[in-house]
Amino acid sequence: MEPRPASRTAILLRRFTVRLGGSRLGRRGASLLTVAVIGGFSAYGIVLGGHVEEAREVGMDLADAAANVAGFKIREVNLSGHNHVMPQEILQAAGIKGSTSILFVNADDMRTKLEQMPWILSASVRKQFPDRIDIAVVEREAFALWQVNGEIKVISRDGTPIAPYSDDPRYVDLPIVVGEGAQKRVEEIVDALARLPDLKGQVRAAILVAERRWTLKMHNGIDVRLPEAGMEVALMQLVALDRDKKLLTRDITIVDLRLPDRVAVRLSDAAAAARDEMLKAKAKAKKGGPA
Repeated sequence: MEPRPASRTAILLRRFTVRLGGSRLGRRGASLLTVAVIGGFSAYGIVLGGHVEEAREVGMDLADAAANVAGFKIREVNLSGHNHVMPQEILQAAGIKGSTSILFVNADDMRTKLEQMPWILSASVRKQFPDRIDIAVVEREAFALWQVNGEIKVISRDGTPIAPYSDDPRYVDLPIVVGEGAQKRVEEIVDALARLPDLKGQVRAAILVAERRWTLKMHNGIDVRLPEAGMEVALMQLVALDRDKKLLTRDITIVDLRLPDRVAVRLSDAAAAARDEMLKAKAKAKKGGPA
């Protein structure tokens, strides 16, 4: 009967032993190393069998210790592409500690863990034997601020919340969207306003109403109610009315563009009172009374 091929574990143990046998640790060190590796793999096997979670950490620590003695301790981690995420956050998410051995690093698992971080869009991990790991990340870009339930979050173009709002100068000029579901539709309103820079500069925030349509809150306090369909046409109509009629500088509180064949406005209280007085005066004049 032909001999069975050696398992990966046996080959690994043999390599450890050979490497140590020629070192200053000698045969005794190799024997200790073999015991440590066997213990590590045994504990790790318990976890693979669905048993105690703590055994995984113990087993991996033992295996890492053995591999480190053999010269496979991670001594250098090259990071690139990070801007918002701190290096220590990347190392922690990747699971790299001072005792981690490169032999037991699973690059695919590490990449998956890194891409679960809010700021990181994609990551790549490369093992450079015997003791270096290269990690490159691509971060999401801060696209807008999303206000919901009294909290403000920085979100990416796809609506992913990536950080709580802070006074970071990079966030000051970001557009603001408000309301449940606004993060899912942030791209449509921000891009539409970007195509109308004169109007964009007057908008303080865009509020998603009932997750169906947008209302623009202008810096001067006017609310512009946009239709659920045909939003971009309504925005161009608003620009034209402001250019030709100075609509957004008038004494009004609401501009309603939800109906395709008309524009409705609501006067401010002061303007409405003045208009009522004017109408009363005109009515008296028609009856022959004092103007």
